[in-house]
Amino acid sequence: MSAQATAETNFFLRHEFLIRRIHSLLGIVPLGLYMTVHLATNASLLNGTETFQRAVFLIHSPGKLLPLIEWGLIFTPLIFHAVIGIWIAKSGKSNSSQYQFRSNKRYTWQRWTGFIALVYLFFHILHLHGWFHISAWEAIIRPLGFGVFRPFNAASSLVRAMQEWGYVWPAFYLVGMLACVYHLANGLWTSGITWGLWISPTAQARASKLCTVIGCGLAVLGISAWWAAVSPSSQTTVEMEVIENRMYEAAVVSGMVTSNVEKRSEPVDETAEVAASERLGIE
Repeated sequence: MSAQATAETNFFLRHEFLIRRIHSLLGIVPLGLYMTVHLATNASLLNGTETFQRAVFLIHSPGKLLPLIEWGLIFTPLIFHAVIGIWIAKSGKSNSSQYQFRSNKRYTWQRWTGFIALVYLFFHILHLHGWFHISAWEAIIRPLGFGVFRPFNAASSLVRAMQEWGYVWPAFYLVGMLACVYHLANGLWTSGITWGLWISPTAQARASKLCTVIGCGLAVLGISAWWAAVSPSSQTTVEMEVIENRMYEAAVVSGMVTSNVEKRSEPVDETAEVAASERLGIE
C-alpha cells in the first residue's frame, strides 16, 4: 500500500465517527427528502399534463440559480454519500454479535442496493439531464439518446425518453427506483442505530416495522411515478406537447419562467399538432 493510500485510510479511521454520521444524515436530508419530493412530482403526471408541468415550472422558477441549487443541495451531497458509502462497503463488516442474522442480511442488501442505486442514478441523470449543460458536451451525448428531458415540455419529453430502446429503459428505471427505495427505507433504520435512536432489540424491531411501512409507501409512490412515465402512447405525447406549449407561453407572460429554447423540445409535426389541438378543443 502506498504512503498516500495509507494516509487516506488513516484519515477516514481518525474521523470515522463523524464521517459515518454525516453520511447517514445526508442520506436522509437532503437526499431522502429530495427523492420523496421527486417521486411525488413525477407521480403527479397521473393527474394530468397540466399538474406535472406546473410543478416543473415551479422547480425551474429560480432560473440561473437552479444549477447552483442542484449542485449545492443534491449532487454534492450525493457524491459525498456515494464515496463514503463505497468506503464503508469495502472496509465495514456487519456486527454479527450485535445484530441478528436477518439484520446482517439487511446490511448485505443495503450494500448491494447502494451499488445498484449508484449505477442507476448516474445513468438516470445522464439519460434525462445529461449532467452538464455545456454545448460541446450536449453535442456528444444527445445523438446517443442522452440528455433528452426538456423541462418546459416535461411530460412529453419524459414519456418519449422512456419509449426509446423498447423495454430497456422502463425495466432499468423500475429496478433502479426500487433499489433506491429499499436503500432509503433500510437506511432510515440503520441511521437510527448510528444515531442511537433505537438501541435495544425491542426498539429496533419497532423501528423496523415503521421503516417497512415507509418503504412500502415510497414503493407505491415510485411505481406510480414510473407508470405515469411509461404508460402514455405516442399519440398522447403530441397532445401533451400542445398543452405544454400553451402553458409555456402563459408562464413566460406571467413571469413564472423566463424564455429559454434550450429547455423546450423541437417543434412537433404541424399536422399532428393541429389534430391534437382539435382533439383537445384548443384553438
